[in-house]
Amino acid sequence: MPDILQVVTTAFVSLAVLFLLTKLMGNKQVSQMNMFDYIVGITIGSIAAEMATELETPWHPAAAMVVYALLAVLISLATDKSLTARRLLTGKPLILMDGGVIYRENLKRAKMDLSEFLMYCRIGGYFDLNQIQTALLEHNGTVTFLPAAMQRPATPADFSIQPNQELLQTPVILDGQVMPGNLKKVGRDRVWLERQLQEKGYHNASAIFLALWDGVSQLSLYPMQTKKEARDLTDK
Repeated sequence: MPDILQVVTTAFVSLAVLFLLTKLMGNKQVSQMNMFDYIVGITIGSIAAEMATELETPWHPAAAMVVYALLAVLISLATDKSLTARRLLTGKPLILMDGGVIYRENLKRAKMDLSEFLMYCRIGGYFDLNQIQTALLEHNGTVTFLPAAMQRPATPADFSIQPNQELLQTPVILDGQVMPGNLKKVGRDRVWLERQLQEKGYHNASAIFLALWDGVSQLSLYPMQTKKEARDLTDK
């Protein structure tokens, strides 16, 4: 029983240490990992799992986790300061296709075959390669595309139109709960919100699943209870 209690304790400690180190290394560990970030992330995760079951010297794995995290921070600082270090450690974009030419050698360097390349094109929304001007493999493994000029979506600038700038929508109700901090940030209060709800036929915020304010004139409401059923798109 004491051993089980110690495992539970060290598991919680390892999770806390892992969370703190991830915050130290930054959100890039989650969303924009390069090869080095990937290696460090896997290694720290493995050490954290070992720490959870290490009963005699649990602080040895913890020390190793800290060393790896500090190394990741130092590498990040080096790549921020030095272009040479950035190219060496994180790599640089690789041109896979440009001007109607698919570069076989760069596909080989990327360890990518034609089927994979075509899959990435479809994921990017391009089912016709003639719609693509340039395709790049970024250092984090993402394939990005520059559409051909005649295939890109038209923009207001093409028609010399100057539309009003849209603002980021701010949630003012989440799960039936009013967000007073967000209301204050957008210059509104509960009295205004209650008036808006009443005008739209709702007695209080508990009936609202999500409410978004666009910062200008539009309050979008999504009620808790919907009148129509969601469609089932699965095969039967």
